[in-house]
Amino acid sequence: MMPKRTLCSRRILVVEDEYFLADELSRGLSDAGAEVLGPIATLEGALALLKGPMPPDAAILDVNLGGDEVYPVADALRALNVPFLFTTGYDLATIPNRYASARRLEKPVSNAAVFRELDLILGDRASRTDADG
Repeated sequence: MMPKRTLCSRRILVVEDEYFLADELSRGLSDAGAEVLGPIATLEGALALLKGPMPPDAAILDVNLGGDEVYPVADALRALNVPFLFTTGYDLATIPNRYASARRLEKPVSNAAVFRELDLILGDRASRTDADG
């Protein structure tokens, strides 16, 4: 199922350390017309990418990256006003309260579910931008 809003030309950061999940998600996003940044499997790699000149339009973040929690990346994305969603095998209670409003999908996730969530967060961002402008 394709999202209502197109992903065409949207820069989507994928931070995921499970190779097969990252590959499947990246392929699906590419097929939908998105420009995939990554997938990136480490906290350091994701933070380094965010120091570049052009931030992503949105991000998909695996909560646990080989034992490291992805929250520093989420904080950097918030500072850049980039919407994101978490994918995790953990329940909601493990997510810090400061991310209570963040979208979250429990693994295993389907590309269709990810596309729906991206559609929502990208739409929310466009609405905020329109209201601000």
